Parts: sequence; structure tokens; C-alpha cells
Amino acid sequence: MLLNQKPIEQARALAKLHVPGEPLVLFNVWDAGSALALREAGSQAIATGSWSVAAAHGYDDGENLPFELALANLERIARAVPDLPVTIDMESGYGPAAGDVREHVRQVIESGAVGINIEDRRIGGEGLYAAGEQSLRIAAAREAAKETGVPVFINARCDVFFQADSTRHGVAHVDEAIRRAHAYAEAGASGFFAPGLSDPGLIEALCQSSPLPVNLMVGGANSASPRQLAELGVARISYGPHPYLQVMSALKEAGRKALRMEES
Repeated sequence: MLLNQKPIEQARALAKLHVPGEPLVLFNVWDAGSALALREAGSQAIATGSWSVAAAHGYDDGENLPFELALANLERIARAVPDLPVTIDMESGYGPAAGDVREHVRQVIESGAVGINIEDRRIGGEGLYAAGEQSLRIAAAREAAKETGVPVFINARCDVFFQADSTRHGVAHVDEAIRRAHAYAEAGASGFFAPGLSDPGLIEALCQSSPLPVNLMVGGANSASPRQLAELGVARISYGPHPYLQVMSALKEAGRKALRMEES
């Protein structure tokens, strides 16, 4: 068990930042340098995005980035911003079995994270884990947290809304998400992440019925604004891969001008 009180305090602080209507805004980072930039910008916590971290290392998303590299990157981020809670996107936990999740979550905590994202999409397979199976995986993550003594914020990502085009989202999708939110809460989750949901009425319905604080992702033509999400009851707002894409776009444009020897 970890004896250092700092990660325990940071985990508790991270949990308190999840307030419906006054959401924690996380502009996702991918390395220590971007984490430092976001600290200077005033971020209350640092969150990685798996797509961005993988891309920055030359890999595709989907647990193609070796877990050892993900851990090393996390350690550098945590050292760079020791005064802020750090939460890492673990995708699906780097393994289908609950035992895999438990071991990997333990290593992530020991590497400096006080929060994790873990999703119910089957990496390398079809569809989602059944709610019961995913609940066992979340319970394993919670058990790993208990073993370390750190009350890690487990953000249970639900990919129900990525199973259909946003124009086809309806009450049935929200009902399934709510069912999973209750199951994941009972298993030990701290928050519920529903990327892909953009309809204001459905967002409000999810926020009103979820037993866990709701996290949504902004970015893209159809997404609601952060202020709209706050008014609908969202407790956490993420930007996913969009910060990385914005930075890379600016870098390419600056590079084109430099290579053409254009005036800035």
C-alpha cells in the first residue's frame, strides 16, 4: 500500500471537481510538455487522451501503444505537474480479463495517476462488453485502487453512443446508458463518460438519471458548447483528440510557411 498522502489527497480533490452544472474542464494532453502548458493555462487537473498519446508516439489508437510506453509517458507527466491530479486514459485496460485490468491499474497508480478512464468497447473485437462483464472489470480496477490506498477516480466510459450515428440516437440508447451507469456505479465507478452523445434533450435525460457524475466530450460540428453542457447538468467536459489535432494543424501550417521562406 502506498504510504504517501499526496496521491490520496489529489484523488479526493479530483473527485470534488466533478460538480453537475459547474463541470471540470479537461483540455486533454499527450506528454509532459503539453501538461505544463495546460498547468500554465490554469487547468485544475491534467488528463491524457489515448488517441493523442498514441499519435504522439507514432502509433494508432486502440491499445497499439505498448503499455510500457504509456506508463513511461504517464510518469513524465506526473513529475512535470506534481501539484495537479493526473488522470490517464487507459482505453479498455490493456487486457480483456479482470485480472489484466487489476494489474494494469495498480501499475498506473504507482506511476502517478489518481484517475483513470476505462471503456466498455472490446479492443480488437466487435461491440461492447456486456454490462455484467464490464462491471467485473471495473470492480477489479477498484480493488487495485484499494490495494494501493488511493481512492482513484474511475471514469467508466460507455461507448453505447458510438454504436450508431448521432442522428439515430434515441431514448433506447439513453436507457441502455443509464442501465450501464447503475451497474458501473455498483461495481465501484466514480464517473460516467458518454462520448458521442450530442442531442441536448438526451444529454439532460442522462444527467438526470445517472447515479454518477456525467462526462461528455466536445469537439466536432454537432457537439454542444461547454456552456450548454454545463446548463444540462454535465459534471466533466473533455476535449479528447481535438487539442492534439489543433496543435498539429498549427505546426504543419507554420512548417509550410517556414519551408517556403514566407514572412510570418
